[in-house]
Amino acid sequence: KGWGYPCDSLQGGSIVLPSLHSLPGVNASQICEDPNRATLWTFDTAGHRIHHTTAKVHLLQLNMFLWQYLAPFLLISVQLCKAFPIQRCEKFTDLGLHHAIVGTSTRVRLLLYTRHNDSCGTLLSHTNLIEHPQFNLSKPTTFIVHGFRPTGSPPAWLEDITKWLLARADINVVIVDWNRGAANLNYLKAVANTYKVAENITAFIKMMQDHGASPNLIHMIGVSLGAHISGFVGANLNSTIGRITALDPAGPIFTDKPPKDRLDPTDAQFVDALHTDIDALGFREPLGHVDFYANGGTDQPGCPKTLFSGGSYFKCDHQRSVMLFLDTINDTSPSQAFPCSTYADFLDGRCMSCDRFGDAGCPVFGYDVIRWKDVLIQQNQTKYYFNTNSESPFCMTNYRVDVMIWNQNMLRGYMDIKLHNGTNEAVAKIDHKATKFSKNTETTLLAMFNREIQSVKTVSLKYYAGAACHSKSKLRILRIRITPLDRKERPLCRYDVLLENKQEVKVRPIPCEETQS
Repeated sequence: KGWGYPCDSLQGGSIVLPSLHSLPGVNASQICEDPNRATLWTFDTAGHRIHHTTAKVHLLQLNMFLWQYLAPFLLISVQLCKAFPIQRCEKFTDLGLHHAIVGTSTRVRLLLYTRHNDSCGTLLSHTNLIEHPQFNLSKPTTFIVHGFRPTGSPPAWLEDITKWLLARADINVVIVDWNRGAANLNYLKAVANTYKVAENITAFIKMMQDHGASPNLIHMIGVSLGAHISGFVGANLNSTIGRITALDPAGPIFTDKPPKDRLDPTDAQFVDALHTDIDALGFREPLGHVDFYANGGTDQPGCPKTLFSGGSYFKCDHQRSVMLFLDTINDTSPSQAFPCSTYADFLDGRCMSCDRFGDAGCPVFGYDVIRWKDVLIQQNQTKYYFNTNSESPFCMTNYRVDVMIWNQNMLRGYMDIKLHNGTNEAVAKIDHKATKFSKNTETTLLAMFNREIQSVKTVSLKYYAGAACHSKSKLRILRIRITPLDRKERPLCRYDVLLENKQEVKVRPIPCEETQS
């Protein structure tokens, strides 16, 4: 239409091509298509219509010219598409409560994430790994296995754990999506489905091995039911996989089961477990080479304490296991844990010795506990305890506090201690029970501070009488010695301090004169 009269004169309109003077043998200024007669016409520069046959020749010459120059570009485009196919981002299966009510049959989807694409999942084939050149089997592979999904929604932590693992190390992360199978209001049905999921993962790992993958480089992180699925996979592969991390392994149905029907230390070369809800949804007894009990394994700080909080009351303690593990991946807030027979003994300060671990000290919970693998697998199953804050960063800093008083009478009470460096403050409350203080007897306390403080300049002390009848009592401290447990530093001491009930006193400590015996 843009060229005017010749094509405009055709009935029904036309399609106009620009001047073709540059083409050999073509003098036409326009080529027009008459849609009413399906006829091609060409016009010379004077506007005279050229013979029909001549138009066909011109069109053929045009096609040959275009093909001559476009063919190389088309071939290059085809090769680029083959080399870099357009990738569809696969997401975790998102189901609703109605799916859980009806019940879902087991279907396992494996979603691959790498450093090159940490937010776009690739759906892995269960039969042909050649389809996935980005799946580098020479690198370590971490499988993430979720647990029971009574509402059918995806786990809220999936994106964080994937990105943080890839930020920490150049690995393959495979999300095991078995939401179809886990989304059931009937927990027993979900438990039954765990065996099917384990068989599926087992077959996939065997295929990986057939393509050269080493089972030593496989790490399975299982949450709740996912912990036992990981155990079943490990047993199916004759305990050859490198590591299983169990985050609050499920307790209901699995409690009192023999090792073959649940996770146990023989399922991998190294099994580490975290317990956060042993009085409800979690497994109470040790089932790994090392078992960590955060805050004693129950009643996590910051979690609701009453039913009025709704669903969070039932799942907060259980889900805290994932949040605690996430905090350890970036290696900025390690939580040192101490071997102990009971949580009460741990709080009482009876389990602060880490001599058995040499210069490495007591193991830290979480991602980096693998550093203690060699010494931990040689020990019998042992419980390790640590306390946390109510929110991230969850890690606390541990100190040994030795107090000697010169009161004539024995006193019982509680103590708050604050560390200051001029800018920041760390607080520890030693209030799990009333501590007994006796004359000329050193009382040892475990003080867990909510943050780490470097270069301590002042210390604040507050004493609370343990009984109302002693509300006017005063704690006369002959010496207080504060020793960091998480790092090797010279202890700090303060001498001759008088503490009145509920009155805070700030003192400036000095390096202790003598070494601790």
